[in-house]
Amino acid sequence: MDPHAVLGLDPDAPPEEAAAQYRRLAKQWHPDVAGSEGARRMAEINSAYDLVRSGLWQQKRKGSRQPQPAAPVRRAPRRPAGYWLDEAKRRALGPEMLAALRRDEAVPLVTPVSVWASPSALLAVTDRRLLWLLDDAVTGRVRSLDLVAITAVQTRLAWPRRRSAALRVSRRNGRRPIVFSELRPETADAIAGLLREKVPSP
Repeated sequence: MDPHAVLGLDPDAPPEEAAAQYRRLAKQWHPDVAGSEGARRMAEINSAYDLVRSGLWQQKRKGSRQPQPAAPVRRAPRRPAGYWLDEAKRRALGPEMLAALRRDEAVPLVTPVSVWASPSALLAVTDRRLLWLLDDAVTGRVRSLDLVAITAVQTRLAWPRRRSAALRVSRRNGRRPIVFSELRPETADAIAGLLREKVPSP
């Protein structure tokens, strides 16, 4: 899926234009307006918008880091990290998250989040685990949690305006829950749905 095509955006569209176009499409395809076809289309629009936001998050990070001089190295050609994913998802994940993926690990959703350890993070939901990248950590930047270690998932809207949501993930062995915040409510619901499908019942 090309998220820019789904949203009707140029690939180099600024974040403000992406947000405005998302709002226009959400008004047009909201299930209350467009019925059951709208529900299917809104899921596609939400997924595309999360990919675009994640790609912009990666670009912002890339711009803030100092470029490292590359030493010429001759190697046999090999497949890029995450070669089984489409280009938009690889771009959204970035090099560190791609390096942390296991072979053929499917990634249905990538989105910017905030966690206790880092106000700026990136979350990827895979078919096997949650992966998140802490933007301001020095070491151990990519963290993961296997789905089999999750016992419960809860979403909560942020007060007072309810424009963002938090996702609380409870873990086995009494370990402290992980809270992913600053999510769009639609994204939090989509992640919770994906996790509830995969997480074994207690």
